[in-house]
Amino acid sequence: MTRRAWLFGAAAGLAALAGVGGALWHDQRRRPEQGWWDRRFATPEGGELALADHRGRMLLLNFWATWCPPCVREMPLLDRFHQAQRARGWQVLGLAIDGPLQVGEFLQRSPVSYPIAIGGADGMRIVRDLGNAGGGLPYSVLFDRSGRVVRSHLGELTEAMLAQWARQG
Repeated sequence: MTRRAWLFGAAAGLAALAGVGGALWHDQRRRPEQGWWDRRFATPEGGELALADHRGRMLLLNFWATWCPPCVREMPLLDRFHQAQRARGWQVLGLAIDGPLQVGEFLQRSPVSYPIAIGGADGMRIVRDLGNAGGGLPYSVLFDRSGRVVRSHLGELTEAMLAQWARQG
């Protein structure tokens, strides 16, 4: 075996272990950082959204941006999910990694029924704090009624995935 082949095999093995470790971590229940539920975010309309208002419910927090095609594509799916699950005590919340002007203009063209808040520059730090080290979008995090993270997903959500998540709550 050549040195190059050995190094390639070792790198592939480490990558596989990291992937398995990451997958296992995503399925573990964990509490977000201290003070998480005390956060407040601006809304595109100029108001304020308090996370504490959504505590005690199943919360699907979706990080997105107006310039992110998969984010925009999944918004109608999230909207349907929100409408179907809110009677069961669920809440979908979109946290935009954008400025209020861009988000407001986007929502005028493509409104949704679930609340949208502005993460702004702090939004990417929050994404990383919630397990998305690379900061990719869209990124969705599911909190259970006790406020623990029970699932997270980097990339566009599917109907099948949301149906599976709905059975958890």
